[in-house]
Amino acid sequence: MEINGRTDLASEAHSLWKRSAAETTELPGVRAREEKLAGLAVTAVEILDARGAQALKKPVGSYFTLELPRLLRRFDEGFPAAASALAALLRRCLDESRLQSVLVAALGNGEVTPDAVGSCAARHVLVTRHLKRREPENFRGFRSAALLRPGVLGTSGMESAEQLKAMAETLKPDAVIAVDALAGCDLARLCRCVQVSDTGIAPGSGVGNDRPALDRRSLGVPVIAVGVPTVIDASALGEDAALRGMFVTPRGIDQAVAQTGRLIGYAINLALHPGLTLEDVDLLAE
Repeated sequence: MEINGRTDLASEAHSLWKRSAAETTELPGVRAREEKLAGLAVTAVEILDARGAQALKKPVGSYFTLELPRLLRRFDEGFPAAASALAALLRRCLDESRLQSVLVAALGNGEVTPDAVGSCAARHVLVTRHLKRREPENFRGFRSAALLRPGVLGTSGMESAEQLKAMAETLKPDAVIAVDALAGCDLARLCRCVQVSDTGIAPGSGVGNDRPALDRRSLGVPVIAVGVPTVIDASALGEDAALRGMFVTPRGIDQAVAQTGRLIGYAINLALHPGLTLEDVDLLAE
Protein backbone atom coordinates (compact mmCIF):
# COMPACT_ATOMS: atom_id res chain seq x y z
CA MET A 1 0.00 0.00 0.00
CA GLU A 2 1.38 3.43 -0.98
CA ILE A 3 1.28 6.47 1.28
CA ASN A 4 0.32 9.84 -0.12
CA GLY A 5 2.12 12.96 1.02
CA ARG A 6 5.76 14.03 1.09
CA THR A 7 7.24 14.01 4.57
CA ASP A 8 10.59 13.41 6.22
CA LEU A 9 8.91 12.52 9.52
CA ALA A 10 8.50 8.81 10.20
CA SER A 11 5.62 9.54 12.58
CA GLU A 12 3.71 11.35 9.81
CA ALA A 13 4.50 8.63 7.27
CA HIS A 14 3.16 6.04 9.70
CA SER A 15 0.00 8.08 10.35
CA LEU A 16 -0.59 8.50 6.61
CA TRP A 17 -0.24 4.77 6.09
CA LYS A 18 -2.71 4.03 8.90
CA ARG A 19 -5.26 6.43 7.41
CA SER A 20 -5.06 4.73 4.05
CA ALA A 21 -5.21 1.20 5.48
CA ALA A 22 -8.07 -0.76 7.00
CA GLU A 23 -8.56 0.16 10.64
CA THR A 24 -7.46 -3.24 11.92
CA THR A 25 -4.50 -3.60 9.60
CA GLU A 26 -1.04 -3.69 11.17
CA LEU A 27 1.92 -2.52 9.16
CA PRO A 28 4.42 -5.39 8.84
CA GLY A 29 7.95 -4.48 9.78
CA VAL A 30 7.02 -1.40 11.82
CA ARG A 31 6.47 -0.91 15.53
CA ALA A 32 5.08 2.39 16.83
CA ARG A 33 4.28 3.65 20.30
CA GLU A 34 3.47 6.85 22.20
CA GLU A 35 5.25 7.93 25.38
CA LYS A 36 5.95 10.95 27.56
CA LEU A 37 9.33 12.49 28.30
CA ALA A 38 9.58 15.39 30.75
CA GLY A 39 5.83 15.80 30.29
CA LEU A 40 6.05 16.10 26.49
CA ALA A 41 4.59 13.70 23.95
CA VAL A 42 6.98 11.52 21.97
CA THR A 43 6.12 9.21 19.08
CA ALA A 44 8.58 6.37 18.56
CA VAL A 45 8.57 4.55 15.22
CA GLU A 46 10.87 1.58 14.73
CA ILE A 47 11.30 0.33 11.17
CA LEU A 48 12.37 -3.25 11.65
CA ASP A 49 12.96 -4.66 8.19
CA ALA A 50 12.71 -4.12 4.44
CA ARG A 51 8.90 -4.40 4.47
CA GLY A 52 8.57 -1.46 6.83
CA ALA A 53 11.25 0.51 5.01
CA GLN A 54 9.44 0.08 1.70
CA ALA A 55 6.05 1.00 3.15
CA LEU A 56 7.21 4.18 4.89
CA LYS A 57 10.01 5.03 2.45
CA LYS A 58 12.51 5.39 5.30
CA PRO A 59 15.63 3.37 6.18
CA VAL A 60 15.51 0.68 8.84
CA GLY A 61 16.11 2.20 12.27
CA SER A 62 14.57 4.13 15.15
CA TYR A 63 12.80 7.48 14.82
CA PHE A 64 11.65 9.62 17.75
CA THR A 65 9.46 12.69 17.29
CA LEU A 66 9.22 15.15 20.18
CA GLU A 67 6.10 17.32 20.10
CA LEU A 68 6.53 20.94 21.16
CA PRO A 69 3.46 22.69 22.61
CA ARG A 70 4.44 26.01 21.03
CA LEU A 71 7.48 27.98 19.92
CA LEU A 72 9.77 27.90 22.95
CA ARG A 73 12.21 30.68 23.71
CA ARG A 74 15.13 30.17 26.08
CA PHE A 75 13.45 31.51 29.21
CA ASP A 76 9.95 30.22 28.51
CA GLU A 77 8.60 27.86 31.15
CA GLY A 78 8.62 24.84 28.83
CA PHE A 79 12.17 25.23 27.48
CA PRO A 80 14.02 23.21 30.19
CA ALA A 81 11.66 20.24 29.81
CA ALA A 82 11.95 20.30 26.01
CA ALA A 83 15.76 20.53 26.12
CA SER A 84 15.91 17.69 28.66
CA ALA A 85 13.59 15.46 26.62
CA LEU A 86 15.47 16.12 23.38
CA ALA A 87 18.80 15.40 25.07
CA ALA A 88 17.40 12.11 26.35
CA LEU A 89 16.33 11.12 22.83
CA LEU A 90 19.79 11.94 21.51
CA ARG A 91 21.36 9.74 24.19
CA ARG A 92 19.10 6.87 23.13
CA CYS A 93 20.63 7.01 19.68
CA LEU A 94 24.23 7.39 20.84
CA ASP A 95 26.34 4.55 22.22
CA GLU A 96 27.42 6.40 25.36
CA SER A 97 29.64 3.56 26.54
CA ARG A 98 31.97 4.18 23.58
CA LEU A 99 31.35 7.86 23.00
CA GLN A 100 34.44 10.02 23.44
CA SER A 101 34.28 12.33 20.41
CA VAL A 102 31.52 13.68 18.20
CA LEU A 103 31.40 15.70 15.00
CA VAL A 104 28.32 17.95 14.74
CA ALA A 105 27.31 18.78 11.17
CA ALA A 106 25.16 21.90 10.65
CA LEU A 107 23.53 21.14 7.31
CA GLY A 108 21.54 23.37 4.99
CA ASN A 109 21.84 26.87 3.59
CA GLY A 110 22.07 29.43 6.37
CA GLU A 111 21.11 32.20 3.92
CA VAL A 112 17.69 30.65 3.26
CA THR A 113 15.60 30.97 6.41
CA PRO A 114 13.57 27.71 6.26
CA ASP A 115 16.82 25.84 5.57
CA ALA A 116 18.81 27.48 8.38
CA VAL A 117 17.96 25.11 11.26
CA GLY A 118 21.47 23.62 11.22
CA SER A 119 23.13 27.04 11.15
CA CYS A 120 20.98 28.30 14.03
CA ALA A 121 21.71 25.21 16.11
CA ALA A 122 25.44 25.56 15.43
CA ARG A 123 25.50 28.98 17.13
CA HIS A 124 24.74 27.27 20.45
CA VAL A 125 26.87 24.12 20.21
CA LEU A 126 29.77 24.01 22.64
CA VAL A 127 32.95 23.16 20.69
CA THR A 128 35.48 21.40 22.92
CA ARG A 129 37.86 19.36 20.74
CA HIS A 130 40.66 21.95 20.81
CA LEU A 131 40.20 22.50 24.55
CA LYS A 132 40.34 18.78 25.30
CA ARG A 133 43.55 18.49 23.31
CA ARG A 134 45.26 21.49 24.93
CA GLU A 135 44.07 21.16 28.52
CA PRO A 136 42.79 17.62 29.06
CA GLU A 137 42.89 17.84 32.86
CA ASN A 138 40.70 20.93 32.95
CA PHE A 139 38.13 19.45 30.56
CA ARG A 140 37.89 15.87 31.82
CA GLY A 141 34.14 16.25 32.31
CA PHE A 142 33.55 17.11 28.65
CA ARG A 143 33.45 14.99 25.54
CA SER A 144 35.34 16.11 22.47
CA ALA A 145 32.98 17.98 20.12
CA ALA A 146 33.89 19.49 16.76
CA LEU A 147 31.57 21.45 14.47
CA LEU A 148 31.33 21.59 10.67
CA ARG A 149 29.15 23.93 8.60
CA PRO A 150 29.46 22.37 5.12
CA GLY A 151 26.98 24.67 3.39
CA VAL A 152 25.25 23.46 0.23
CA LEU A 153 26.52 22.45 -3.20
CA GLY A 154 25.44 25.72 -4.81
CA THR A 155 27.48 27.87 -2.43
CA SER A 156 30.52 25.66 -1.77
CA GLY A 157 30.85 23.61 -4.96
CA MET A 158 31.13 20.51 -2.76
CA GLU A 159 28.58 17.98 -1.59
CA SER A 160 27.98 17.92 2.16
CA ALA A 161 28.72 14.20 2.04
CA GLU A 162 32.15 14.84 0.49
CA GLN A 163 33.09 17.35 3.17
CA LEU A 164 31.80 15.24 6.01
CA LYS A 165 33.53 12.12 4.77
CA ALA A 166 36.86 13.95 4.56
CA MET A 167 36.38 15.44 8.03
CA ALA A 168 35.30 12.11 9.54
CA GLU A 169 38.40 10.43 8.09
CA THR A 170 40.58 13.16 9.61
CA LEU A 171 38.97 13.51 13.05
CA LYS A 172 37.79 9.90 13.43
CA PRO A 173 34.83 10.78 15.67
CA ASP A 174 32.83 8.07 17.42
CA ALA A 175 29.62 9.51 15.97
CA VAL A 176 28.25 12.31 13.80
CA ILE A 177 25.21 14.38 14.76
CA ALA A 178 23.68 15.95 11.64
CA VAL A 179 21.17 18.79 12.06
CA ASP A 180 18.95 19.82 9.15
CA ALA A 181 15.58 21.24 8.14
CA LEU A 182 12.91 18.75 7.08
CA ALA A 183 9.72 18.74 5.04
CA GLY A 184 6.45 17.78 6.70
CA CYS A 185 2.88 17.22 5.54
CA ASP A 186 0.93 18.79 8.42
CA LEU A 187 0.84 22.58 8.61
CA ALA A 188 0.12 22.53 12.34
CA ARG A 189 3.39 20.69 13.06
CA LEU A 190 5.78 22.92 11.14
CA CYS A 191 8.43 24.09 13.63
CA ARG A 192 6.42 22.38 16.38
CA CYS A 193 8.26 19.06 16.59
CA VAL A 194 11.79 17.66 16.41
CA GLN A 195 12.72 14.27 14.97
CA VAL A 196 15.77 12.33 16.16
CA SER A 197 16.83 9.15 14.36
CA ASP A 198 19.77 6.76 14.25
CA THR A 199 19.56 6.26 10.48
CA GLY A 200 21.44 9.26 9.15
CA ILE A 201 19.95 11.70 6.67
CA ALA A 202 19.63 12.42 2.96
CA PRO A 203 19.91 16.23 2.67
CA GLY A 204 17.26 17.83 0.45
CA SER A 205 15.16 14.68 0.08
CA GLY A 206 12.06 16.31 1.54
CA VAL A 207 11.94 18.94 -1.21
CA GLY A 208 12.86 16.60 -4.06
CA ASN A 209 16.50 17.70 -4.18
CA ASP A 210 18.14 14.46 -3.12
CA ARG A 211 21.83 14.64 -2.25
CA PRO A 212 24.16 11.79 -1.27
CA ALA A 213 23.12 10.20 2.02
CA LEU A 214 24.98 10.83 5.25
CA ASP A 215 24.89 7.57 7.16
CA ARG A 216 27.06 4.88 8.67
CA ARG A 217 27.75 3.34 5.28
CA SER A 218 29.00 6.59 3.73
CA LEU A 219 30.86 8.04 6.73
CA GLY A 220 32.01 4.90 8.53
CA VAL A 221 30.54 5.94 11.91
CA PRO A 222 27.01 6.14 13.35
CA VAL A 223 25.10 9.21 12.13
CA ILE A 224 22.37 10.63 14.35
CA ALA A 225 19.98 12.92 12.48
CA VAL A 226 18.12 15.78 14.17
CA GLY A 227 15.57 17.66 12.12
CA VAL A 228 12.68 20.11 12.28
CA PRO A 229 9.94 20.35 9.63
CA THR A 230 9.95 23.89 8.26
CA VAL A 231 8.15 23.50 4.91
CA ILE A 232 5.22 21.62 3.42
CA ASP A 233 4.64 20.63 -0.20
CA ALA A 234 2.02 23.12 -1.44
CA SER A 235 0.37 20.45 -3.59
CA ALA A 236 -0.95 18.90 -0.36
CA LEU A 237 -3.08 22.03 0.14
CA GLY A 238 -5.14 21.82 -3.03
CA GLU A 239 -5.59 20.50 -6.55
CA ASP A 240 -4.45 23.64 -8.36
CA ALA A 241 -1.69 22.73 -10.81
CA ALA A 242 0.05 26.02 -9.98
CA LEU A 243 0.88 24.61 -6.53
CA ARG A 244 3.05 21.84 -7.93
CA GLY A 245 6.70 22.28 -7.15
CA MET A 246 5.99 24.98 -4.55
CA PHE A 247 6.71 24.74 -0.81
CA VAL A 248 4.99 26.69 1.96
CA THR A 249 6.55 27.83 5.21
CA PRO A 250 4.87 29.52 8.21
CA ARG A 251 4.75 33.23 8.86
CA GLY A 252 7.38 34.13 11.42
CA ILE A 253 9.69 31.40 10.16
CA ASP A 254 12.78 33.46 11.07
CA GLN A 255 11.94 33.42 14.79
CA ALA A 256 10.73 29.83 14.67
CA VAL A 257 13.96 28.56 13.10
CA ALA A 258 16.16 30.65 15.41
CA GLN A 259 14.47 29.45 18.59
CA THR A 260 14.13 25.82 17.53
CA GLY A 261 17.78 25.85 16.48
CA ARG A 262 18.69 27.14 19.93
CA LEU A 263 16.71 24.30 21.52
CA ILE A 264 18.56 21.73 19.43
CA GLY A 265 21.96 23.28 20.18
CA TYR A 266 21.28 23.26 23.92
CA ALA A 267 20.01 19.66 23.79
CA ILE A 268 23.16 18.52 21.96
CA ASN A 269 25.29 20.09 24.71
CA LEU A 270 23.26 18.44 27.46
CA ALA A 271 23.44 15.06 25.72
CA LEU A 272 27.19 15.17 25.11
CA HIS A 273 28.22 16.69 28.45
CA PRO A 274 25.88 15.27 31.14
CA GLY A 275 27.33 17.44 33.92
CA LEU A 276 26.15 20.67 32.28
CA THR A 277 23.05 22.61 33.24
CA LEU A 278 21.12 25.03 31.04
CA GLU A 279 22.71 27.88 32.95
CA ASP A 280 26.15 26.46 32.20
CA VAL A 281 25.28 26.38 28.50
CA ASP A 282 24.11 29.99 28.70
CA LEU A 283 27.59 30.95 29.88
CA LEU A 284 29.72 28.68 27.72
CA ALA A 285 27.98 28.41 24.36
CA GLU A 286 26.49 31.83 23.75
